[in-house]
Amino acid sequence: QVQLVESGGGLVQAGGSLRLSCAASGSGFIFNAMGWYRQAPGKQRELVATIIAGGGLNYADSVKGRFTISRDNAANSVHLQMNSLKPEDTAVYYCYLLALKTIWGQGTQVTVSS
Repeated sequence: QVQLVESGGGLVQAGGSLRLSCAASGSGFIFNAMGWYRQAPGKQRELVATIIAGGGLNYADSVKGRFTISRDNAANSVHLQMNSLKPEDTAVYYCYLLALKTIWGQGTQVTVSS
């Protein structure tokens, strides 16, 4: 059974950077897409960034130019480099893998102080 393990969240001041990582354990799964959603208190979960099979990238408009998603095929992992962080980026960030079904990570807290 595939599991996702996230790391890299924390507290940072506005303008700072954080790097999130998500590693998929297991093998033999079909990769259709992998990336990150986030959910702030009182708000719906929203897509942040994703890599789709074939290498296409998608970003939320609110993070374009600041966040970069990348994939390490050998390690079955994705990374999210977050620069120029803003207080409104504060949320729990969830990694997901779209295989035959959607698999979610446990979430990691990102807090950006003003």
